[in-house]
Amino acid sequence: MRAHHNFIVRPRLPAPLAPLGVLALNLYWPRYYETAELFRCLSPELWEECGHNPVLFLRRLPQERLNAAAQDPYYIESLTQIYDPSWAAAHGMDGDAVIAYFSAEFGLNEALPIYAGGLGVLAGDHLKSASDLTLPLVGVGLLYRHGNFRQRLDSKDCQQEVYPFYDFYELPLELERDGDGNPLTVPVAFPEREVRVKIWKARAGRLHLYLLDSDCPENRETDRSITDTLYGGDLEKRIQQEILLGIGGMRALAALKIEPSVYHLNEGHSAFLVLEHIRRLQEKHGLDFATAFELAKASHIFTTHTPVPAGIDLFPPYLMDKYFTAYYQSLGLSRHEFLALGRQDPNNQQEPFNMAVLALRLSSWANGVSRLHGQTARKMWQSVWPNLPAEEVPISHVTNGVHITSWVGEAMLKLFDRHLGPSWRENQAKEETWAPVAKIPDWELWQAREKQRHALIKFAREKLARQLLNRGAALKDIEEARAALDPEALTIGFARRFAAYKRPALLFHDGERLKQILSDFRRPVQIIFAGKAHPQDEEGKKLINYILTQSRREEFKGKIIFLEDYDLNIARYLLQGVDLWLASPRRPLEACSTSGMKAVLNGALHISTLDGWWDEAWEPETGWAIGRGEVYDDPLYQDAVEAELLYDLLERDIIPLYYERDARGLPSGWLARVKKSIQAYAPVFNSRRMVEEYADKFYLPAARLYRRLHENDQQRARELARWKKGVEDSWSQVRIEKVEGTGTENLEVGDNLSIRAIIALGPLKPEDVRVAVYYGPVDGKGEIIAGEKLFLPSCQDLGGGRYLYTASLPCRRSGRQGYSLCVFPYHEDMGQPYAMGLILWG
Repeated sequence: MRAHHNFIVRPRLPAPLAPLGVLALNLYWPRYYETAELFRCLSPELWEECGHNPVLFLRRLPQERLNAAAQDPYYIESLTQIYDPSWAAAHGMDGDAVIAYFSAEFGLNEALPIYAGGLGVLAGDHLKSASDLTLPLVGVGLLYRHGNFRQRLDSKDCQQEVYPFYDFYELPLELERDGDGNPLTVPVAFPEREVRVKIWKARAGRLHLYLLDSDCPENRETDRSITDTLYGGDLEKRIQQEILLGIGGMRALAALKIEPSVYHLNEGHSAFLVLEHIRRLQEKHGLDFATAFELAKASHIFTTHTPVPAGIDLFPPYLMDKYFTAYYQSLGLSRHEFLALGRQDPNNQQEPFNMAVLALRLSSWANGVSRLHGQTARKMWQSVWPNLPAEEVPISHVTNGVHITSWVGEAMLKLFDRHLGPSWRENQAKEETWAPVAKIPDWELWQAREKQRHALIKFAREKLARQLLNRGAALKDIEEARAALDPEALTIGFARRFAAYKRPALLFHDGERLKQILSDFRRPVQIIFAGKAHPQDEEGKKLINYILTQSRREEFKGKIIFLEDYDLNIARYLLQGVDLWLASPRRPLEACSTSGMKAVLNGALHISTLDGWWDEAWEPETGWAIGRGEVYDDPLYQDAVEAELLYDLLERDIIPLYYERDARGLPSGWLARVKKSIQAYAPVFNSRRMVEEYADKFYLPAARLYRRLHENDQQRARELARWKKGVEDSWSQVRIEKVEGTGTENLEVGDNLSIRAIIALGPLKPEDVRVAVYYGPVDGKGEIIAGEKLFLPSCQDLGGGRYLYTASLPCRRSGRQGYSLCVFPYHEDMGQPYAMGLILWG
């Protein structure tokens, strides 16, 4: 029978255990292992049964056990040492530089399963490091009733999706309430109705993460299920989720009286927030669209994670009409003007509405998530700035990093605590912090590595036996699973989302050669796979099926295993325990990938194609590269070539190095590489450095620009809007009348080429534009490659709106060179140099 009235009964925590209740409601513990042990030691079996969910754990723990712990002086002393009230206190949000971080998923802890993969895990690490740095940041996302799907493997080795039903009252969440104690809700207009969303608060260290939930009794039944599943449903459900995330998220912050001055869009899913930001500024300050556009754009930062167009959310015009007709009319826009905001070609009436384009057009800063991905993104979105060379497209990069103390295993953390000094956790991004790694005794490092590998093997055996039991396997197979893997063998890990471009089956390209590698009893090698395929990715599912089938071959039994239902907990065991982390994406389709970073920080070595982060990180003495970044027209040929290279590296370099032991039985050559790897990568590929870089490159400039445009009744924003309108009206009169180089004959390296240009600006003034010459070597097609840019100062007013510009180009190298001159509008209050898209070449 359905309950008509509900109430919550909390566990009665004795006064000495009060901090335990505070810790249970926080998804980020700076000292994870010590804090988790406070819960685990009260009942190890129940801790595992509750999936490391401290709220559920405390509710299920017998009251007598809590009372006994409160009388245990050793336990109370441990709790007192770990609990830090200053860390647990939320950072103040009343200042004028609050950063709102919007993401469709957050991977903070396995107890809150609202993440699908790297995007969410990156968002979780971002929040943790922002907490460590005491940045005034707040997260905004959606709360999914079924979370991401749970993966189950059936008797035919096929992935099946299971969607659990989560009781939010048993998760580390708090429901926001209004002054009367009722759930706080905000309305979002949908066609012919209003959808209300509740706001749940999760604590992430010092920060708050606000999650929206459409499962409100006043909503239609279909609307209550909008936020039921992460990335679930059809195209219409996707647009509904993204409306709630972007527009609903903005309204939730307003209801909570949080007024950010910086908005960070983690991927394009939340891009509708830029429209709501404009609408709110219009409503609050009486601004026209153009002025509100400038003010809002100044505070928007867009991070793209997608290296292929297929990964972008596109909505057909009819769907935009259905959900946004009244909305764009309230903004004062026509249908054409509104749809143009999300189109690469604003005049193409058939083009769908592109969420990434919307974010790019309405953000003053944009970035990819690795150096190579920045290059890929500039080429991918060059059509938004059609008159710019790809190198000049205003998309930079901030390479991802990982939250070290969340991912490094207990044994390695203790090793770092002993050898790196007491302040290493606060100075992770400094090279000198990691210098002492070189002096760690080999036996200590190997002992820590062995401890973590043994923990992985123990976990993998239990996990494998359990998944076989659940699918009705024979008792013999279950017993074999409990003896699978060798705790002393070279252990390779491959775990990530199963997608064709990641090539999880590359190792099986030549089955006979792989058999030879795994059959050497003197130098045993084993491989652990894990990962989920998107429910609609049939190719990814086939890859899982293929690897499971291969693992059942007699020669691979017990040496190749697949762990189902990949999540943060499995990821920790794998990344902490493997000796070699394998990645094999097809370049340049991996935006970054952070799993390899986590593995190397745990003392594993990394092997990968030169894609994502490895393209900028790889050094010969720290890991292995499969190829040198070649891209082949035939993907099958590329697979064959790179599979051979992978086998060669394993046979000739990796396996011999691992098993080459000194007189003490230690792999000294291998450990030397491990030390160099940690020293090289730890200070760079950590999320503390990443968040500091976001703050320096984007957050602080955005806050300053927003504040400047907002001051004095938005005077500068109004002036900027008027200036842009004047430039647009006058741009047709701008002409490059003449460009010539003098002394082009007999130039030698070290000489200079003099450039003279006469430019007619019409009613515009020299301070309204920038004149630049783009120059460099040219290829056989006459295209400038690896070009440089030099600005030309105004030299002489020739009268009649005509100006003479001059420059001197340095000739640094020999060979065929070329240059082109361009003119584009400039204003000190524009966040990016090519914001208007008006560029004249001559």
